[in-house]
Amino acid sequence: MSGLDKRVSSYEEALDGLTDDMTVLSGGFGICGIPENLIAEIRRRGVKGLTVVSNNCGIDGFGLGVLLEDRQIRKMIASYVGENALFEKQLLSGELEVELTPQGTLAEKLRAGGAGIPAFFTATGYGTPVAEGKEVREFNGRKFILEPSITGDFAIVKGWKADHFGNVIYRHTAQNFNPMVATAGRITVVEVEEIVEPGELDPAQIHTPGIYVDRIICGTFEKRIEKRTTRS
Repeated sequence: MSGLDKRVSSYEEALDGLTDDMTVLSGGFGICGIPENLIAEIRRRGVKGLTVVSNNCGIDGFGLGVLLEDRQIRKMIASYVGENALFEKQLLSGELEVELTPQGTLAEKLRAGGAGIPAFFTATGYGTPVAEGKEVREFNGRKFILEPSITGDFAIVKGWKADHFGNVIYRHTAQNFNPMVATAGRITVVEVEEIVEPGELDPAQIHTPGIYVDRIICGTFEKRIEKRTTRS
């Protein structure tokens, strides 16, 4: 990008440079606050062999689940399988390489990666299969395991509002994982519901400063409900 204006006019331009075998970090939680249009563009491009890092892998037929359908993901780093039956099937069959990571640890791996911290010690997972093959140290009488941080070639993020400079505000639950993901990509692409003029956003309300963002695009969103609960 040249200059401070981070806006792009098409999803094709937004993901320019994405190729096979790259690592893609994807924000959101379940199907809430996910960069659904950027995911759809990844599907359209047909890139293969991706390593995808996200809290989970969407649901069947929506979100990251569509990349599983087209066999575009080689490895998934996530905290749980969620409601995705195809994810479970590919995991159990060995077709998909999966690295399940405790949710808080996954968030910290991304945060640390964005902060330039190569690894950190955590007590979470000690004494479980999560700790297998990892360095263990004792601090103040308690055992901790060494967890490497995570960075990616592309980070795809869903925001609420942004300005031309790439300063981003998230809304409600979309703050889950999106802010950490936004800092940890070599190229960070954010899709938002509204792009405003510089100066319109309250500086105190900005969650991701534009210094972390390379490309901004305005889109429209389906905003599905993953599991509807009603009361009679």
